[in-house]
Amino acid sequence: MQKIAIIGAGLMGHGIAQIFAINGHGVTLVDLDENILATAAAGIRENLELMADHEVVDSSEIDAAVARVSTTVDAEKGVDGAGFVIEAVVENLEVKQKIFSNLDRLCPPSTILASNTSVISITEIAANSEGKQRIVGTHFWNPPHLIPLVEVVPGDETAPGTVDAMYDLLKGVGKHPVKVKKDVPGFVANRLQHALWREAISIVERGIADAATVDECVRYGFGLRLPALGPMENSDMVGTDLTLAIHDYILKHIESSPDPSPLLREKVEKGEFGFKSGQGFQSWSKAEAAERRMKLQQYLLKVVKDL
Repeated sequence: MQKIAIIGAGLMGHGIAQIFAINGHGVTLVDLDENILATAAAGIRENLELMADHEVVDSSEIDAAVARVSTTVDAEKGVDGAGFVIEAVVENLEVKQKIFSNLDRLCPPSTILASNTSVISITEIAANSEGKQRIVGTHFWNPPHLIPLVEVVPGDETAPGTVDAMYDLLKGVGKHPVKVKKDVPGFVANRLQHALWREAISIVERGIADAATVDECVRYGFGLRLPALGPMENSDMVGTDLTLAIHDYILKHIESSPDPSPLLREKVEKGEFGFKSGQGFQSWSKAEAAERRMKLQQYLLKVVKDL
C-alpha cells in the first residue's frame, strides 16, 4: 500500500482521500485552511457511516479508514514519502501551475503528480514544471466516493508509464478509470455533459419547453437507458445509416453557439444562482433543495451497491 497525498481538503479532496483510506492506503490531506482540515475527518466518517448503512462498506472498517488519514498545513511534510500526489484545489490555472511547480521541487522523480481538474488542460497545468512526464490528470466526479468514473488524462509530455500506473492504482481501489487519448478542454465526460446542458438551456431560452419539462424528458426518456446503452452503442443498435439520416436533418437546428447562453448570463447577473439563492431556472425552497440532494445521494448509494 502506497502513501497518497491529497492537496486540498475540501469536498473533493477529502472524498478522494476516503477512497484510498477505506482501501488500506495511508493518506495525508494538505490544506492551508486549518478549519477545513479540522472538519475533513468528520466528513469522511459521515460519508462512510452512510455507505455502511446502505451496505456499501463494512462498518467495522470505518475506524481504521479514518485513522489512516492524517492532516497538515505543511506541503513538504504532507508529500514526504508519497508515491502519488493528487491536487484537488480551485479551478484556477495559475494556482494549479504554482502547486505543480512546487510539487515538482518537493517530490522525487518517482512520485506521480496528478490533477483533479475537471476541464483545464493538463499540458497547461504542467507548463512550468520540469517533470512533465510524471504529471497526469485524474478527473474524479462529484461525489468522488460514490461515482465510479475517473478520467485519466495525459498531457502532451506525460509518459505512458505514468498513465498506466495511475490507471492501475485507481483500478485497485475499486474505481472505474478510463484512459483519455488526447488532452483537450473538458476531456470526454464534461464535453458530453455540457453539450447536453447547452441544448437544454437553449430549449428553455427559446420557449420550446420550461426547465422542469426538459428535465422530465431526460429522466423519463433517453436518460433511463444510458446506464445500459451509451450513445455510441445506441448509434450502432439503430444503425449508422439511420443515425446519418437523422443528423442530416436535425443538427442544423441544434444550438451551436460557442458562447454561454444569454439567459444563463442574465440569471447569474440577477443573482439567481439556483439552490444556493432559491431561484435559478426554477424556484427552490431550502427544503426542496435538500430533498433533491438527498434523493441524488440515495440513488447513487443504491447504484454503487448494485455494481
